[in-house]
Formats: sequence, C-alpha cells, structure tokens
Amino acid sequence: MQDRRWTKVEETRMSRFDWDDLRFFLAVARAGRLTVAARRLGADHATVSRRITSLETALKATLFERRPQGYTLTGHGERLVIAAEAIESAALAASSDIGGADLALSGTVRVGAPDGFGTSFLAPRTVKLAETYPELEFQLVAMPRLLSLSKREADIAISLSPPKEGKIVARKLTDYRLGLYASRAYLEAAEPIRAPDDLFSHPLVGYIDDLIFMPELDYLDEIAKGLRPRLQSSSLVAQMEATLAGAGVCVLPHFMTARRAELAPVLPHIQLTRTFWLIVHAELKDVARVRAMVDFLVREVKAARGLFLPEAVPLASVERSPAA
Repeated sequence: MQDRRWTKVEETRMSRFDWDDLRFFLAVARAGRLTVAARRLGADHATVSRRITSLETALKATLFERRPQGYTLTGHGERLVIAAEAIESAALAASSDIGGADLALSGTVRVGAPDGFGTSFLAPRTVKLAETYPELEFQLVAMPRLLSLSKREADIAISLSPPKEGKIVARKLTDYRLGLYASRAYLEAAEPIRAPDDLFSHPLVGYIDDLIFMPELDYLDEIAKGLRPRLQSSSLVAQMEATLAGAGVCVLPHFMTARRAELAPVLPHIQLTRTFWLIVHAELKDVARVRAMVDFLVREVKAARGLFLPEAVPLASVERSPAA
C-alpha cells in the first residue's frame, strides 16, 4: 500500500541526507521565497539555496519549482513536507518533556477566515497569541472567500459549513447571531421601521449576489421575500463601514456591532443564526504549531461566547441550521 508512506527506496535516500536540511526545506516551503526563509532562519540566502540543493541531490528529487515569483513545491516536495512536519512535531514533543515547549513553538501558521470574523474578532486577539508563542509567525488571511487547505492556501480555515469531502478534520467552533442594524443618525432622519415590509422603503446594504461565497450568507429572503440591497459589497467589513456612515440598513453579526455605539438594532426580534466551523487538513492536525493555534482559537471563542450568542428573543427569531 503506497498512499503517503515512504517506500524502502525512499527510506534509503532519507538516510543519506543531513537531517538539518529539513529546517531549511520547511522554511522555504512555508515562505515561498529564499530571502524570506533566510531572514527567518537567520542565514543568508546563498546558504539556504545550497542546503536545498544538497537535500535535492541526496534525495535525487526536485522539491521546488524555481520561478521569478518564488518557490513552489513539486509533488515530491508536497510529500516531503508531511514527513518533515512530522519530524518537527516529534522534536517539539521531545522538547516538551524537558520544559519550555511553548517557547519552542516556531514556524508559520496561516489562518483563513471570513473578513468579518478575521478582522473584527481575531485580529485584535493576536497580541495575546504573540505573547504566548513569541517564536510563532501568524498569518491571517481575512477575505470573503473560503481558502483551500488541500492547495495549502491556509493551514486552518474558518468556514460557515463543514466540508463534504477531502482529508479534513472539522469541529464546530460556535454558533453566532446576526440582526438588522443602522446608524443612529440614519434612523433619526428616516421613516420608522416597525415591520419587515417597511424595509422595502429603506436602502439596504448587503452582498453582491454573484459574489456570495457561501449559501449561508444569502439571508435577505429569510427576513422579507424579495429584499435586495441597494449598496452592495463582497466585504462584510465594507458593509459595516457603509452602514456606520449612514448608507442604510444592514444584516450584521452581533460580534461586530457589540462595541459600536453608533449602530442601533432594527427590528431586534428578528435574529438569524449561523455557525462557524474550524477546519484543519487531517495531515496537519497533530503538527505542534497548528495544534497550538487550534487550541488558541477554541479558547478565545469560548471566552467570548456572549459576543457570538447574546440573549435572543426566541419566539420571533429566524434561524437556519448549517444543514438547511
């Protein structure tokens, strides 16, 4: 059975190279550029290049495609990353036996998240992460699309639904509530909104129909059939900024509006519920740096439960489960 296990020939090759070359290999694989990897390793780029060439010679395999834009892993390189990270994890585990494991955590962890969660919730908490793991480099990709773990666009992804296929480990991170909001200045000047049908007389702020990256975000018809936004953006952060400026009424998560005194709830009895899922590639779930990041995310979200799930008005709530 081949799957991702090393063959006897590959094991023989593995015994011929300098194990320390794997440090240089992982740095280049994670950074994508020699100069960036060299800076992280505290070495010059010529040394890094020489160590990569030495590793490729020992394995008799090309590990990277060299392009002007940077270094891209080949198929052989992708396979070696898995083995190299397993070795890295074992080394960190050994370090934990003699203390200082937290400080030993190093390398890069990339988290892909929807822009609202990534910008409003996660970004302000990265200071705590840096204090806990000073040698860990954190990359936050906060944008309105789901990043591919199989293509290594991210190590960890936050999604609004669990994956249906692939070597993926998913866990429910939290439910969260959304409601209608507008700026207080807008509401003071506008016609009153007493029922969902009144929204047809007000400008709405929302997503661009053909750029909604997950069906869970197509929620206006749940409030009133036929509602459509006049001002549209693919970014939830942009939608909130437009709403703050008085552009109209917008559906926003409570965790983004809780500390925005300029915003007021509209029809507060209408609430929608969605779910954030935490997703990791199965082959990375036991890598120390990834495991530490997962633990950090779970801990921070649990501590902020009131932000995600404020007390609701249950009788008139509008909810949809992720499976709906």
